[in-house]
Amino acid sequence: MTTPPTPDPDPAAAPGPAADSGPSAAPAPDPAADLDPAAAPGLSGRDRAVLAMERRGWPGPGAKEREIRERLGLSPTRYYQLLNALLDDPRAVEHDAVTVNRLRRVRAARRDLR
Repeated sequence: MTTPPTPDPDPAAAPGPAADSGPSAAPAPDPAADLDPAAAPGLSGRDRAVLAMERRGWPGPGAKEREIRERLGLSPTRYYQLLNALLDDPRAVEHDAVTVNRLRRVRAARRDLR
């Protein structure tokens, strides 16, 4: 007894000469990365949180320092070290150019006063 022929699989799903599964194949872009900024390559969540803290206005230094400790779990000294490094990172400019450029101007003005 012969077995009935199996239907051909979907030609779009079948690997062929157009489908390269080798190491040189470029990965398919992830459409979810465009929607979720956390999934996009670039700044870490902590870096984005540091920039978000700087975007806000603060009534005084005490409130900001307290928020840095509570929200980010960092000492204010470490926070400002990270912020200073972020100001030189091109990914930070891509993420929030207005805030980064404002902070760069403030940093340059303080440097000029020394």
